[in-house]
Amino acid sequence: MAAALTVAWMLSGCMSSLMTKTPGAAPTPAPGKALVVFMRPSSFGGAIQSSVYDTGKQGDDFIGIVSAKTKLAYQADPGTHLFMVVAENGDFMNATLDAGKTYYVLVAPRMGVFKARFSLLPIHNDPAAKYSLQSERFQSWQHETSFVIKTPAADQWYTAHEADVNAKQAKYMQKWNRASAEQKAELTLHAADGL
Repeated sequence: MAAALTVAWMLSGCMSSLMTKTPGAAPTPAPGKALVVFMRPSSFGGAIQSSVYDTGKQGDDFIGIVSAKTKLAYQADPGTHLFMVVAENGDFMNATLDAGKTYYVLVAPRMGVFKARFSLLPIHNDPAAKYSLQSERFQSWQHETSFVIKTPAADQWYTAHEADVNAKQAKYMQKWNRASAEQKAELTLHAADGL
């Protein structure tokens, strides 16, 4: 519980020093990479930030911090990934990515015990999906959010709080491992979801 509160408290109100808006055109996939855009259009729980990670066999890759009305681009290797978001809670999302494509993930806040909690929700390339790249809502999200990138202070923050993040990951990974195949399928970004 103490680790959870430490991570959430340290992320509240520190956005300006850890992340900065990016000037210029929207990013595109680097050669041989897939681009994953984590977007948080909601201002619910606006004082609370969430950190996102690409978890892997060699450890976690700290992608950055997503605040209200921001989006964060991540150059990912093609293949399978397990992404994680951390605030008061930890939550996960599977992804299979193709090189040269851009994928979108909704960082969705919800009411927590003390502060906002977050989930990662795949935005599908299917007009019938609940979260769809073809929806008017998605077009609004694109306009309402601004790209940000990490500052050196963000990596320093992660180094100082890595143990707390790892403790949160271990705790919530147990819940993820108990989830049904159907629940995990709802939290999966597919290769065909890329543009």
